[in-house]
Amino acid sequence: MAALALCAAVGLAAQTATAFRVPVSYYKLNNGLRVALSRDTTAPVAVVAVYYNIGFRIEPKDRTGFAHLFEHMMFQGSKNLGKMEMIKLVETNGGVLNGSTRFDFTNYFEVVPAHKLETMLWAEADRMKGLAIDESNLKNQQGVVSNEVKVNVLNQPYGGFPWLDMPQYANKNWYNAHNFYGELKDIENATLADVKAFFQRYYAPNNAVLAVVGDFDEAQVKQWVEKYFGAIPAQPQSAKPDLTEPRQEKEQVFARADKLARKPAIGVGYHIPERGTPEHFAMVLLDQILLQGDDSLLNQELVKTRGYTENVEGGINLLGDAFDYNGPMLWIANLIHDQAVKPEQIVAAIDKVVAQVQNAPVPQAALDRALVKFRAKFYDGLTQYGGVGKANTLACFALFEDNPALINEIEPGLRKVTPELAQKVAREYLRSSNRTILKLTVEGGQGK
Repeated sequence: MAALALCAAVGLAAQTATAFRVPVSYYKLNNGLRVALSRDTTAPVAVVAVYYNIGFRIEPKDRTGFAHLFEHMMFQGSKNLGKMEMIKLVETNGGVLNGSTRFDFTNYFEVVPAHKLETMLWAEADRMKGLAIDESNLKNQQGVVSNEVKVNVLNQPYGGFPWLDMPQYANKNWYNAHNFYGELKDIENATLADVKAFFQRYYAPNNAVLAVVGDFDEAQVKQWVEKYFGAIPAQPQSAKPDLTEPRQEKEQVFARADKLARKPAIGVGYHIPERGTPEHFAMVLLDQILLQGDDSLLNQELVKTRGYTENVEGGINLLGDAFDYNGPMLWIANLIHDQAVKPEQIVAAIDKVVAQVQNAPVPQAALDRALVKFRAKFYDGLTQYGGVGKANTLACFALFEDNPALINEIEPGLRKVTPELAQKVAREYLRSSNRTILKLTVEGGQGK
């Protein structure tokens, strides 16, 4: 347990740190659009973020890849903005923008000088109510997405490892276990009617959240939001799919060949507690103790002590963070290693480290240090690009819990974790029978 005997002074600092609260104003329009506002006058900058409750794993079974396809389609023009003009509008005004597809949402954001906030609200509303969906744009983006899959996964060493691979091996429910990038045949066979129906159903105001963060007058923003988004009609919504995963009772071991990789790799994935529960908060701190940073136990054991690898990576939700998803999730640790190092050696070393947090209550000093590490990254992330991280967390809590103010309950939830709870969670969720091992081989291997 010596590795966990961490500095008590860190614990004292964690206990006495002044709590920071994010200002949150939340309401809904008559069409169901959820709106989360957070005023911050630190800099004359504003963030506009729109989150749609459609992501990789909740797309329809015969529409794999559609969530990602639409991320691209949303930049192809709308009623009043031509193809790629959204990008030009933002960049010529000194801003940045992006979009992404995640497990449970697709999001779009713009960061602009505060005086351009109204323009961005107008532009996002314009494409929500009138995306340019035509044969030309569809064919173009089908090709773009297909090429992206080929470049990022099929023709890339370690392509999709482990973020795309591990869920397909570890999970049993199709929604959690299918190819999130999409089957090429589903993307290539999409018709214009398919795409229009997808847009109408999922890109509706009652399936979305608008988050605005930055330097603004709240009363004025509310007027603009009503002006530009208020008249967009709501659309019928069907029930979201059941994402339930059965309790895993037996360790799973798989291998797949990667002909482009020069060194083998290994990933281990464990199912984790439901997000937002006391057990989940304990798992967040265990992640910090075991995996995050050079001082983490796995890095110390596998890199510093044994020299099995140069780096151990991973965490909770490799496509985001420990809070911006809505369903079953894995805690994954992965590394690339030399041929001379056998996967069994690595797994044995992982088991040795995990045993430290299973065989005795996790020292309070270790939990305190983990909280300090988490706080540093979390609060730094909230301010990224003028507040994109803050908008992300607000939007996700609004989308999933109808309560963006939960952003202020993250740190209190972590502070409630006790040594005994951390040990209990480690015993239940980090057991080998709850684990999936995926070995990436360079010379060949057997897949799922």
